[in-house]
Amino acid sequence: MQTDYPIYAEITGPIVMIGLGSIGRGTLPLIERHFRFDKSRMVIIDPNEDAASLATAHGVRFIHAGVTKDNYEELLEPLLTEGGGQAFCVNLSVDTSSLDIMKLCRSVGALYIDTVVEPWLGFYFDTEAGNAARTNYALRETVRKEKRKNPSGTTAVSCCGANPGMVSWFVKQALVDLARETGRDFIEPAADDRQGWAALMKDVGVKGIHIAERDTQQSKFFRPTGVFWNTWSVEGFISEGMQPAELGWGTHEEWMPKNGKTHKKGCKAAIYLEQPGANTRVRSWCPTPGAQYGFLVTHNESISIADYFTVRNDKDKVVYRPTCHYAYHPADVAVLSLDEMFGNGGNPQPELKVLEEPDLLTGIDELGVLLYGHEKNAYWYGSRLSIEETRNLVPYQNATALQVTSAVLAGMVWALENPEAGIVEADEMDYRRCLEVQMPYLGPVEGHYTDWTPLTDRQTLFAEKRDEKDPWQFRNILVQF
Repeated sequence: MQTDYPIYAEITGPIVMIGLGSIGRGTLPLIERHFRFDKSRMVIIDPNEDAASLATAHGVRFIHAGVTKDNYEELLEPLLTEGGGQAFCVNLSVDTSSLDIMKLCRSVGALYIDTVVEPWLGFYFDTEAGNAARTNYALRETVRKEKRKNPSGTTAVSCCGANPGMVSWFVKQALVDLARETGRDFIEPAADDRQGWAALMKDVGVKGIHIAERDTQQSKFFRPTGVFWNTWSVEGFISEGMQPAELGWGTHEEWMPKNGKTHKKGCKAAIYLEQPGANTRVRSWCPTPGAQYGFLVTHNESISIADYFTVRNDKDKVVYRPTCHYAYHPADVAVLSLDEMFGNGGNPQPELKVLEEPDLLTGIDELGVLLYGHEKNAYWYGSRLSIEETRNLVPYQNATALQVTSAVLAGMVWALENPEAGIVEADEMDYRRCLEVQMPYLGPVEGHYTDWTPLTDRQTLFAEKRDEKDPWQFRNILVQF
């Protein structure tokens, strides 16, 4: 394992890490490797007392507590302002309001990063809230509203993990690849030229984007019934899986499912389906399996990418937007866990387990973006990171976690280099700089063309409604009968 690592920046104030779960454990050694900081001024906060031993082993102060709506200001503000310098809050927890903590950090001049727009406890399973209110669209709009209200100031990086996060950088690299391969005469837009990037995607003719992922990591053990196994946060997966399926809604779409709903306010770049994302299947493609089913689980990037690449005319009318959504095939044990959960009325199993590095035998997490509908049909670009390579790179994590934690690292570097950028999403960051930092931890990063479409080799034993004129209509992608 490498022992000399580049030091990207100095963190002059306290580091406050919220959460030491599977992602926090993996992020901690990356912070130690790549930043100069005073370890006596770092603190980790987690409600799980078992996390104390790891924090202690790394010589980091540990606070055994949950960050809640009632205590977050009293708990966090003294930690963020103690001793001078600029603090950095790394929020890697569940059930903690990203927006509220972000606003607190910015009010005291502390940098901030998270991997998801997380709400306070109770949001995901609020039976009194309508489905529209439980969407990631609604959560994202609260952050975008705050960005519009306070556009400048201390940098807060919103939604910067593998996806959302890294995949937005992959989209830009894949788009540049496509523009070159299709002979476009273009100048790559600047990092902050949103209109330029959207116009380029329109010119290349991309109809849509799948965040296409296949996790083939295999456990050394058999999964017992009554236990939900996953290769990353089970709580996080169940929470987002029980939200409505969501997708950025492209201008080429000619059909919408009967239970598809639009939004009346905000950017209006997305729709949602009145059914859980983790029980909604779509047809997609990854290099290793080829054609596959994925789950249309809601993610922030499905909305942010579609929004970012929207082209409007002089009258502010949308003239181009790509469809964008997650198409996720998790590890086989997670698929079985989902099947058991939904078979039991959607009630999660009483025991939850994250498969960590010692639990895994072999396999890869193949996570990329599939840009489709253009003249070269479809192009997948992404990371094909194995558990074997992960073991040689970092401690405490599997391939899935490393794709997330290395993106957190890249986001922290970018924030330190751009400390007055205000609230930003990954789409708005310099993708080249972020990937430069992240690449050493991603295994093979490759581009693959495919002639597959959602109509390829479809059986005709049972009648189904298809759009034969345009294979890339969502009607053909959504699994329905």
